[in-house]
Order: sequence, then structure tokens, then C-alpha cells
Amino acid sequence: MPYLIRVELPDVPGSLGRVASAIGEAGGDIEAIEIVEKRDGYAVDDVVLEIPPGTMPDSIVSACSVLDGVSVLWINRYAAGGNLFLDLEVVEALTEDPSSARDRVVDLLPITFRVDWAARVRRGDGGLAVVHATDAAPSEFDIGHLTSPTRLPGDDTYVECAAPFGDDLIAMGRRGGPEFLDSELARLEHLLGLAMTISRA
Repeated sequence: MPYLIRVELPDVPGSLGRVASAIGEAGGDIEAIEIVEKRDGYAVDDVVLEIPPGTMPDSIVSACSVLDGVSVLWINRYAAGGNLFLDLEVVEALTEDPSSARDRVVDLLPITFRVDWAARVRRGDGGLAVVHATDAAPSEFDIGHLTSPTRLPGDDTYVECAAPFGDDLIAMGRRGGPEFLDSELARLEHLLGLAMTISRA
């Protein structure tokens, strides 16, 4: 079964190799790695791995956590399978049909940012109305005025963020897990800007 694990590790040569070895020794098979953020001598990486039946995810967490300077920030099942969907692939998908780029980017956000849902909402007289959303998106939103991507106040169940998107707003969220990193908010702003440009082509 595929899992996604987010780890923080020292940004020095050999750190990722030690993490990969620990995952392998605990029974995990790495399928993809993405550097999510670098900050203050540390890197945050997302690792997609296959865990065979009978191997507990806790054993992977324990194997990584005993390494000096390594912290496991989050681990969860990863329904998108063994690949990470990169920003370039999003842009390529959007350019296939520029007229649908504003909805298509919403469809692609869950696999690009490893979130459970995404939605495009619009302000009206009755509040925020959903324009386009993925299956797991909520039907109601409480989002104030935004000028840039912003983390939304969450609870123990969901972490969410939202960003302006022309006259609309884009929101996305995931069940549990760490809050959205600054690098993820910057990526979101960049991708939404590209989607707007492509939609006008």
C-alpha cells in the first residue's frame, strides 16, 4: 500500500541517503521523493513509499526518528499511487485546453499538493458559492478577504489554505497532517498565476 511520509532532515550531504536506508531496512520501498522546502539548515522532503502487508507504518516512523536530526512530520496513506505530480505536468495539462484551465487546475491540486480536496469559490450576495470542486470538498466555506495565499484556521481534523484566483478564491485542504509550508503557499500562488494566464490564451 502506498504511503506518503514528510520528513525534516539536516540539509547536509548524506542525510537523505541515511533516511532512505532506514526506510529500506524497516521494509519500505521508496517510489518517489520531492524536496518541499529548505530552511535554516534543514530540508523538508515528501517521500512516497510502498509498505508491504504486515509492515506497520510506525516501524518506518521509528526507523527515521532515531536518526540524528531527522523528524517525521507526517505519514498517511497516499491514494494517488506511486508518483508525485510535478508543477510542469500541471502546466502541460492546463495548456491542452486553455478554455478549461480554471477548472482543470482545481482538479489537479489534490495530486500536486497531496491534499484531499480543492475548490474554486465565488463571492455573491449570499456568501461564497462553489463554482467547481473535487469530490471531497466541503460545500460551505468561511474565507475572509485575501490578497495572497493564506493558511486558514483549522482544527484537529483538517488543515486548509486559500488563495485569490482572479474574481474567485481557491481553497484546498487535507485531513490531518502538518500545516501548509510557506513554500507550498508560494507554489500555489505561482501555479494559479500560470492557470490564469493560460486561461486567457
